[in-house]
Amino acid sequence: MTLKIVRALNRGLDVLEAIQASKAASLHDLHLATTLPKPTLLRILKTLTGRDLVWQRMADGAYIASYTFSKRAGAIDEEAHFAEAAAPVLADLCRKVRWPSILAVPRLDHMAVIETNQPMSYFNYILSPPLGFRINMLRSASGRTYLSFCSPKERAAILARLRNSTRPGDAMARNAAKIRQIIADTRRRGYGTRDADFGGHYDHPRSRTDDGRNSIAVPVHVGDEIVGCVNLTWVAKVASVRVIAERFLPELGKAASTIGHRMSA
Repeated sequence: MTLKIVRALNRGLDVLEAIQASKAASLHDLHLATTLPKPTLLRILKTLTGRDLVWQRMADGAYIASYTFSKRAGAIDEEAHFAEAAAPVLADLCRKVRWPSILAVPRLDHMAVIETNQPMSYFNYILSPPLGFRINMLRSASGRTYLSFCSPKERAAILARLRNSTRPGDAMARNAAKIRQIIADTRRRGYGTRDADFGGHYDHPRSRTDDGRNSIAVPVHVGDEIVGCVNLTWVAKVASVRVIAERFLPELGKAASTIGHRMSA
């Protein structure tokens, strides 16, 4: 007796294999890799998502192998795990506050975007930076938050790198008194804010490049370790930092805490 393969299962495994091989794949990428029709792919992807084998990133709609599956396969990407844990929390946060947020992680001397809920924000005209975008450590809300709440040893290493940098956007690192004040103010408030002269560009002052926005950010802790930051961004002329913090800081802090608990779990 010749046993036949289960065609649907075989297709599902082909899709899962394609996602794992590419690390992140769009629907069109999977169509090209598997030659399966897109309606078929969508049914397979819905099934795989329901079984917690893949998840869909909000920032660009890409499909990624889940932490659960990657752990079983012995191929864990901690940043992907962080983004996966944060995605449903960021979605819930956006439904409540409507303004967009990003999830950022440290990369030696800057922060980098790894997820955003901007595509589902009511204010979708506020374009978020692309995945991997370099965020200034000393002038942005996320960077100042991370610098202020990371360990003293890590902070010293970051500042040493920045002091040796020749980029205009890193020059503040050589002003020790200014850095101490930023850290003290951020820790006292519990959240980071943008430098008044920061308009979103890594090196340019706001007078030269101004995105018209403002941001606050809070740390995400896993145990005693800070693993990244979540921000909230809005149109600067709409409200002051104080007004936004009074209205939305509790929700932002709750989101960061929930992400940390999901990472721990």
